[in-house]
Amino acid sequence: MDVFFNIGPPVAAAVNDAIDWMVITYGDAFESFSNGVLTVLVALEHALRAMPPWLLIGAIGVIAFLASRRWVLSLGLSAATYGIGCLGVWGQAMQTIAIMSVAVGISVMLGLPIGIAMSRSPRLRAVLLPFLDLMQTIPSFVYLIPAAMLFGLGKVPAILATVIYAMPPLVRLTDLGIRLVDAEVLEAARAFGATRWQMLRGVQLPLALPNIMQGINQTLMMALAMVVIASMIGARGLGEAVLLGLQRNDSGQGAIGGIAIVALAIVFDRITQALGMRLQRHRAR
Repeated sequence: MDVFFNIGPPVAAAVNDAIDWMVITYGDAFESFSNGVLTVLVALEHALRAMPPWLLIGAIGVIAFLASRRWVLSLGLSAATYGIGCLGVWGQAMQTIAIMSVAVGISVMLGLPIGIAMSRSPRLRAVLLPFLDLMQTIPSFVYLIPAAMLFGLGKVPAILATVIYAMPPLVRLTDLGIRLVDAEVLEAARAFGATRWQMLRGVQLPLALPNIMQGINQTLMMALAMVVIASMIGARGLGEAVLLGLQRNDSGQGAIGGIAIVALAIVFDRITQALGMRLQRHRAR
């Protein structure tokens, strides 16, 4: 005799009913949000594709030098960016950078306030931590189903799924960084009459900035991890090259897309890591 209660069908029906209700009730709001995100994304993508490759390669070199003050790193990251063009996927890389930039921007706009609120309220932190665990442990493919139902196929649902998957590290590290600020420093700020907003803006956020930068770094890396998965619902970009290689059993095509994704990951990782280390050294001084 079966000892388990089969709650699978009721749970699936409840989730489907909830998604249908959201589509019917807030369909116009979702469409407006989708149009706004798509407008920003298309403008950014067109700007990146219209930019001369040498200008972007040079800009990455300059940004890397300003973040690290190391010429070797600057030249290495410029060479990695040049290598993406040599692989013949420059246009797809620009699409991926645009999608990543919008997804990470939304993650920062949402993640920073949530992390700050969690650091100020232990109750809110206890409530949100299980949701953050859920967002990181549910298989990425699961995000694509409701996202596609709410926004249709294309880049907007891919951005939404990327935000859900990539935002938790930023929230966690923002919360951790603010909570690790020395209590004596906060007490000194209170003694000088600083308000809670002044303490947050002038003391807690500057001291927590290395942790926040680490959170942004992790968000960037996790957003790149969603590139191939997001291509399955029409996001295109470098993930499309890997997906086509998989569909056609073309290992070479898949390798080209994979190498380009790795090169992008190295560029973004080294720049954000170097900036975080500089902020850490500045904090120590």
